[in-house]
Amino acid sequence: MEIVIFGSGNVASVLGRKFKAAGHNILQIVARNASAASSLAYELNTESTNYLSLVHKTADIYILAVPDSVIIGIAKELRLPDRVVAHTAASVSKDVLNPVTSRYGVFYPLQSLRKEMSTLPTIPLFFDGSDQYTSDVLQSLADSISPQLVTAATDEQRLKLHVAAVITGNFTNHLYSLAEEYCRKEGIDFAQLRPLIAETALRIQSISPKQAQTGPAIRHDRETIEKHLALLENHPSLKSIYVLMTESIQSDGGGRE
Repeated sequence: MEIVIFGSGNVASVLGRKFKAAGHNILQIVARNASAASSLAYELNTESTNYLSLVHKTADIYILAVPDSVIIGIAKELRLPDRVVAHTAASVSKDVLNPVTSRYGVFYPLQSLRKEMSTLPTIPLFFDGSDQYTSDVLQSLADSISPQLVTAATDEQRLKLHVAAVITGNFTNHLYSLAEEYCRKEGIDFAQLRPLIAETALRIQSISPKQAQTGPAIRHDRETIEKHLALLENHPSLKSIYVLMTESIQSDGGGRE
């Protein structure tokens, strides 16, 4: 397929590399940041522009890999009648692209993408189209870069997936950050926890997270919990989170020692 990519950031960069590796032709990179657009275009052996008036009008598909807040602005100005146009946002309806074309949709990668990634990551992809033709084109493109990891998803389903992704990715990482700060203040080495983090992530590849739950909360080990809370007296915010998480784990039940 011939593809025009809007954006020059993390998602645009990684998807561009995946498209190129799959044999697609990247016709153009379109981005407000002329320098970043030029850099990505050079990597993908194509051209770039930062003007919507200069966008190629003959591509098979146009991917808007831009921040959520930018999509509506582009949709107000861009007109590509009968061309397939899709954005990559989780929490934005596909219908915002209705003014652009009759063939619009979503091409959502459920993965944390960084332009500096040295290897191309595995990306579960979710697509949705305004009609069957658009859905077929988006599914074909997704299948070409992520075989067996492609799923149709409505706006509502995609938003629910995003909530779960924020909890499992962003919130979990925030807990790592809090633990790292606690270790720093208490003079212990956070790096010693990395094998535990890796083992927990590995374990839930084969069993339910509920089955993988360990620790004093699931054991209702009140003595250990009280000792932990005493140590957290000088860390009131972390103590509050510890109490909240302990109560949540105990109310959820399940797990193992």
